[in-house]
Amino acid sequence: MALPLHQLPAHVAHSRTQVHVVIETPKGSRNKVAFDPELEVFKLKGVLPEGHSFPYDFGFVPSTLAADGDPLDVLLLLDAPAFPGCVVEARLLGALEIEQHEADGTVQRNDRLVAVAAHSREHHKLHSLTDLSPDMLHEVEHFFHSYNEAKGGEIKVLRRVGPERAHQLLAQARR
Repeated sequence: MALPLHQLPAHVAHSRTQVHVVIETPKGSRNKVAFDPELEVFKLKGVLPEGHSFPYDFGFVPSTLAADGDPLDVLLLLDAPAFPGCVVEARLLGALEIEQHEADGTVQRNDRLVAVAAHSREHHKLHSLTDLSPDMLHEVEHFFHSYNEAKGGEIKVLRRVGPERAHQLLAQARR
């Protein structure tokens, strides 16, 4: 019997550096989709306002638990949008360490890993966040700001970190 998606191994078996990413929301989507581990299905969690969409595929690393109680989030660079439930082998470029302020006044860490698909043709030369253009990083951060603002919250990017720190964050979140 196959493992549920959220219980797959975090790391790819044949690699010490590659991780599994389960896609929840594809690039270009206005619909925020999230995996529900109890029902083992993907559920619509919300809809972005007109003119907003996810700039890249968004998902999680299985077998992890982040400070917000959900699996560790990943923004994935891939040549074309994937689909909810697609498992992608990826390498970590780094992370955005984020403090998230919710509409109810609570504050929590909600870091986002940034990764590139192992089989990407367009992004194969990327190995660290420093390989991304400053404009691209600004746009990604702006997306997270506007996404949270639309929900009545806000975020503060504490730090941009490289792949080594991203792997540390992943190790801390492993179940």
